[in-house]
Amino acid sequence: MRRFLLIFTLALAALGVSAQTPAPATTAAAASPAAPAAPANAAPGVKSANIFQIAPGADADPKYKDQSNAERAQVQPGNNAPMWRAVGQGVTGYTSYPKSQAPEAGNLIQPFVQYPGSRLSSAGESWRQVRNNLIIPYGGALLLISLGAVALFYMSKGTMELHGQETGRKIERFTPFERSAHWSNAIAFCSLAISGVVMAYGKYFLLPIIGGTLFGWLTYALKNLHNFAGPLFAVSLVVVFVTFLKDNMPSKDDMVWLLKGGGLFSGTEVPSHRFNAGEKVVFWGGVLILGFIVVASGLVLDMLIPGLIYERSTMQIANMVHGVATLLMMAMFIGHIYMGTIGMRGAYKAMREGYVDETWAKEHHELWYNDIKAGKIPTQRSNAGPAPAAPASTASV
Repeated sequence: MRRFLLIFTLALAALGVSAQTPAPATTAAAASPAAPAAPANAAPGVKSANIFQIAPGADADPKYKDQSNAERAQVQPGNNAPMWRAVGQGVTGYTSYPKSQAPEAGNLIQPFVQYPGSRLSSAGESWRQVRNNLIIPYGGALLLISLGAVALFYMSKGTMELHGQETGRKIERFTPFERSAHWSNAIAFCSLAISGVVMAYGKYFLLPIIGGTLFGWLTYALKNLHNFAGPLFAVSLVVVFVTFLKDNMPSKDDMVWLLKGGGLFSGTEVPSHRFNAGEKVVFWGGVLILGFIVVASGLVLDMLIPGLIYERSTMQIANMVHGVATLLMMAMFIGHIYMGTIGMRGAYKAMREGYVDETWAKEHHELWYNDIKAGKIPTQRSNAGPAPAAPASTASV
């Protein structure tokens, strides 16, 4: 019986299970002399065996530490951490893509860096934080504020009507070429603006409604539309700038218009030339300055600038600059589109047909109308369509 208990105790010790039947101290000590002592606070019963337990004092052995660190630094089954650690440090791997065209092709991700006062992060993560936490929310707020301001102005003032009766005598305000240039630019701009807004903000207001499948198809189609419409917008922007440059040169009368706010709040029109100071601000600030920034950064994103090395940092900077400039341009053009459509009676018809009534020209652009009366500007500037009647003389007006 004693021999049987000894064999049973040895079997339980090999399985890591403590025997419930007490055995003599001399027998237990002799049976398992190398077994580790159980913790003092260990609960009685069955316990899982720790087969990876480090021998006492082994972690203090320098040779053991060196061997352990060397094993951790090697890529082996179940341990890919060394590879990803090297990737995060910017180690360059092999790629068959030409280095002259993409010097970072061998780098899987941008290296992680420690910025002052911040945690360890990569340049790509920094770009994502700027885009998602600054450009997207504040840009969206700017667009909503612009739309809200236009809506409030329309509800309080309504459409600007003519004070006098139309005479039936027409003045050519835009030639067919000018209208073609304007509409080409306007259509390209609207295509870019709508596709850009859907790509940037669609996941907040469209994705929950139409679902992931339709939203993915829509954004893919709009992305391609955006990429193709961008160069067309660039060409039309240059044409618009050259076409309307002469009549958008600043003059001393523009300062008077700006100081009086164009008469939008007083209800009294401020005399102006063919284009008033507000339209000139849109021309120089929106078409020239913001337009140049938008086009240049967009061509970088489309990889259409020859000789430029397209690194990740270059594309990230171009993306941020493009986003800020386009949001500012859209906010500015919201007011321009409003005044050219429902904000002023006859403005949309002038761009659609090319002609305005004599009364419209006198009330909204009096200095331009006076130059036409004086013969400095011809009433009909193109050969398209029937020639309108000449404006009345000063006596009849």
